[in-house]
Amino acid sequence: MSSDLLVDLHDDLGGDDSPSAALDQLKLVQDKQWPPDDPSSLSKSASDIKSLGDTSHLPWDDPFYDIARHQIVEVAGDDNFGRKVIVFNACRMPPQHQLDHHKLLMYLKQTLDKYVESDYTLIYFHHGLTSENKPSLSWLRDAYREFDRKYKKNIKALYIVHPTMFIRTILILFKPIISFKFGRKINYINYLSELEEIVKCDQLVIPNRVREYDDKIRLSLKPSVVPGPISPPRSPPLPFQQFGVSLTTLKHRAADSEGIPLVMRDTIGFLLENGLQTEGIFRRSANVSLVKDVKAKYNSGEEVNFSQLEDVHLAAVILKMFLRELPEPLLTYQLYNDIVNFHNVDIESQAERIQNMLMSLPDENYASLRFLVQFLAQVSAESEINKMTNANLAVVFGPNLLWAQDASMTLSAIGLINNFTRVLLDLHQDVFIQ
Repeated sequence: MSSDLLVDLHDDLGGDDSPSAALDQLKLVQDKQWPPDDPSSLSKSASDIKSLGDTSHLPWDDPFYDIARHQIVEVAGDDNFGRKVIVFNACRMPPQHQLDHHKLLMYLKQTLDKYVESDYTLIYFHHGLTSENKPSLSWLRDAYREFDRKYKKNIKALYIVHPTMFIRTILILFKPIISFKFGRKINYINYLSELEEIVKCDQLVIPNRVREYDDKIRLSLKPSVVPGPISPPRSPPLPFQQFGVSLTTLKHRAADSEGIPLVMRDTIGFLLENGLQTEGIFRRSANVSLVKDVKAKYNSGEEVNFSQLEDVHLAAVILKMFLRELPEPLLTYQLYNDIVNFHNVDIESQAERIQNMLMSLPDENYASLRFLVQFLAQVSAESEINKMTNANLAVVFGPNLLWAQDASMTLSAIGLINNFTRVLLDLHQDVFIQ
């Protein structure tokens, strides 16, 4: 099947043996049809988008409003290794005549522009790409060429979820123009459960069509090869566990007199001494095995000495991971609506409004937040060297301080949370009055 499709595509391109010449002659994909992933067409996709509502939060006259409202591109916080996650949903692409593909490419670039200075991960949900909504091969070629070194340098992985024979063949066809280094970053994910090793699926805005398709292919497998559930049930916490445990519980597990958790004290203490002048602090990922090892040591009650590990980025990743794995975000679910609507507050009233909001936090949350924000203010004070302004820090920490109760958020919601985080950092001296 794979070889037949490749020959078919090759013939459609004129049969030239030169891959570069063939790519220069690429026809629109609509001239070639391939079977959709399931019998349904885009009606199911359209209903999926409709059920989400129009959450773009862009004004109707914004040049990208008509793209953002489909929620094709989303940002989903960090993966398990401290890298930003950008998600592309094929099933949310409307029919070809309803979508400006050039504008979609520009919107994707605009989204990536906010994160390409940091290490990041791309997740592409392929299911739902059909003969009605597929872009042309020439568009795919142009899209790859449009993303220059700036975009490719810090992408650590591209995960293609539910790949079909078509997408595998396309990548074979495009191999001549894909750099070797970028090619090594492409990974196939056959089932959503396999994503758990990379990112917590609960934090992804996974379309219903994709989840239903995953259930369908899992059920079609023999019992002996059925992959595990997407999110396995939580096991009881270990006696010394630090990650994934509430701040209330951690008050009794090596927290200091103010209730600051051990992991926050260790990482921030090390970073204050060694990381303030590190360019790109909080933008880089860390060695995967070291991250797992440090997390395991904390959870088993072993001492972790970052001075011996001598890795600023490791400590930064561990801090973000600790915040992200709290059962409830540091800013709490109770404040979610107030924070995403904070952009409506008058500038003159913002400091007082934040003070009033934070007064509702539990004591341990308030103490930990103040400890963290005061540290980030010191990081920002060195921004001429480390390049981490309040705005940059907000992009990094916003999604780790607050998320929706179902753990998934739209790109627009993350933007509103980042905006609140930036203002909090800007006004920290007025908000946290000693």
